[in-house]
Amino acid sequence: MAELLLSLASGSLRAAINPLGAELWSLTDAQDRELMTDSDPAYWTGHAPLLFPIVGRLRDDRYRLDGATYEMKQHGFARRLPFALVAQEADRAVLRLEANEETRAQYPFAFRLDMAFELDEATLRMTATVTNRDERPMPFSFGYHPAFAWPLPYGGDSSGGDRAAHRIVFEADEPGPIRRIAGEGLIGAEPVPTPVEGKTLAPTHAMFEADALIWDDLQSRSLLWGVPGEPRLRIDFPGMPMLGIWQKSGAHYLCIEPWAGIADPVGFDGDIRNKPGILLLPPSESRAFHMNVTLVSP
Repeated sequence: MAELLLSLASGSLRAAINPLGAELWSLTDAQDRELMTDSDPAYWTGHAPLLFPIVGRLRDDRYRLDGATYEMKQHGFARRLPFALVAQEADRAVLRLEANEETRAQYPFAFRLDMAFELDEATLRMTATVTNRDERPMPFSFGYHPAFAWPLPYGGDSSGGDRAAHRIVFEADEPGPIRRIAGEGLIGAEPVPTPVEGKTLAPTHAMFEADALIWDDLQSRSLLWGVPGEPRLRIDFPGMPMLGIWQKSGAHYLCIEPWAGIADPVGFDGDIRNKPGILLLPPSESRAFHMNVTLVSP
């Protein structure tokens, strides 16, 4: 499948994009060191799926709209569909998904999802633009789901980095409680104490034995991932108010997932317009969602 990937390059980074799902498959530095998942099939073969038009799981994989019931799998359909290439240059590309017969069976709205990637020296800029081409307000959510290398390939042990020394450092203190996944992939009713100390999260594999850590009221819109004192990734996500952090316990990646949306809470059975995290986009309007990944020096 590698021959199908789109290649972008700057002086500091290289990126590979799969048109299936408009998914970022690889991000490497100037020395060709991989900054993303090894996609080991023993754990998870995903790389960075786009979550649209829902984030997370629906109760019984169904939602209700105006008295009708529709079926949709976890995280929506965008990640499973081919995007058309709209534009490509050496350092940028734009891909597009539009409503079709398959999407309307699950989601009865006319939409356009444009996904733009641009390399600007040591920064990968990603912008998803959702446009409502329907005649009524369109309920939706959007999220990013990139899996970054854990460990990153800098310093430390024989694999390149010291796993135990990796930290997530938020731009602001995050003292508030978090959410955890309950039965059937839904959001548990009760919040739980945060594992963040001040601005810092020291992830361990054991943290993810019960699935993702979820912030539904995040204060930060930027964080650092890696080992303090080594090159790290700065991840900026303006306008994205929620965050999931996840891995299959023991894997060689950590998913750092800015979201505008969330899974159904346990027991939710209302119209999708009333689902927590749902956005309503007026007809003919667009909304953009940004995520930037920058390789920063110590």
